[in-house]
Amino acid sequence: MLKYESIEELVMQAEKKNVKISELVIEDQALAMEKDELEIYEKMELAFQVMMESVKTGLDKNLKSTSGLTGGEGYLMNEYAKEKESLCGEFMGKAIARSLAAAGCNASMGRIVAAPTAGSCGILPGCLVSLYEDKGYDEKAIVMSMFTASAFGMVIAKKASIAGAQGGCQAECGSAAAMAAAALVELRGGSPRQCADALAIAISSQMGLVCDPVAGLVEIPCIKRNASGLMIAFSSADMVLAGIDAKIPADECLDAMKEVGDALPLSLKETAAGGLAATPTGRKLRDKVFGE
Repeated sequence: MLKYESIEELVMQAEKKNVKISELVIEDQALAMEKDELEIYEKMELAFQVMMESVKTGLDKNLKSTSGLTGGEGYLMNEYAKEKESLCGEFMGKAIARSLAAAGCNASMGRIVAAPTAGSCGILPGCLVSLYEDKGYDEKAIVMSMFTASAFGMVIAKKASIAGAQGGCQAECGSAAAMAAAALVELRGGSPRQCADALAIAISSQMGLVCDPVAGLVEIPCIKRNASGLMIAFSSADMVLAGIDAKIPADECLDAMKEVGDALPLSLKETAAGGLAATPTGRKLRDKVFGE
């Protein structure tokens, strides 16, 4: 049985068996849960369906968050990507829109998949739904890649953290970007070792990112950070697929991530006491929602 205590463990086992990480993980989970692999797969397939629904919900131009601070970001970005010459190109523009949409769905109390958290729920859907809807990737392959993302997320949770209150936003959007990067690499035919490198690059790219939600709500700047995390996931995956390695092993990146998270002051760990939340405008928005 796998322990999910290190990325290296997963990579070595996959290499030993000459299988994808997703194939290794679904077999292990079926054994651990004493269930058929098909049943395990179908549960993950349902999660992907929820991701697609959250994107669709978030693309509604009339969607507003419960606080009223945010809403419509996904719709605006999607329209821009379709109608104008996006600097990132239409595919990436629409992928950004989907990440904003899923995060907006969360802010409006809609149904989402915490991947790995609600605050970072737009990154993995933004990547995977885009490959499915715009690139025609096989749904089964996408669902299987989610097992790789999930297994890596389990390791991150054990070695470092996936909670903004413990490790800052590097633990939420950083972890989500790393998980998505690994899934993207597998989908593109990359090796287990390359999946690990993609995770390492994504983690290092968001090292030290603080958690400073305005008014204590997972909206500002959280929704937009989902879009940034999505871009990091794609760029990390592409670098690895181009033959660029991470230099610093994935597990060492996670150890560093934990050290940095532990060093962050409490004001930058989801308390809304520092960073953007403590700016004059941040305080005004807080008062707008909760009153002075």
